[in-house]
Amino acid sequence: MRKIENSELNRKSIEDFKNATKTPLIIILDDIRSLNNIGSVFRTSDAFLLEKIYLCGITAVPPNKEIHKTALGATETVAWEYHQNVVSVIENLQKESILVFAIEQVEKAIFLQDFEVDLTKKYALVFGNEVFGVSQEAIEACDGCIEIPQLGTKHSLNIAVSAGIVIWDIFQKLISKKNL
Repeated sequence: MRKIENSELNRKSIEDFKNATKTPLIIILDDIRSLNNIGSVFRTSDAFLLEKIYLCGITAVPPNKEIHKTALGATETVAWEYHQNVVSVIENLQKESILVFAIEQVEKAIFLQDFEVDLTKKYALVFGNEVFGVSQEAIEACDGCIEIPQLGTKHSLNIAVSAGIVIWDIFQKLISKKNL
């Protein structure tokens, strides 16, 4: 078994990425403190051809040296916008018939493995602050909440890890439904 060289991976150019059909999934980062977490979410969003990232509240924006360290150029490919108020972003997306779900532990949350996608819908996911999570105000504005089941002693995951898990899960559900 031979490790594949980067030149053999046949990745898209920035222009090809921007012109490609995107996965109908939008990410909303609200009050994310860690620049490395922001960069990681950009990189994951690039990997799965996500449509857009909204950066809200205290979340830093590109160009930023620390974001770039983990994004590795994904800030140049993934479309993004900054808005101060996360609730207004949620409400504006809902006006476009986009379903918005917070990734949070709440009463009546849908466990990730039970979340079903509809190919006729577009989705947005809200990820909140590393300490406080998604704000109650944002949760109340969302169409629902998705929870990642956890079995250990810790009550939460790193935001970049959470984003990777949820993005992958929804991406593979969308792909598997398209292939049926």
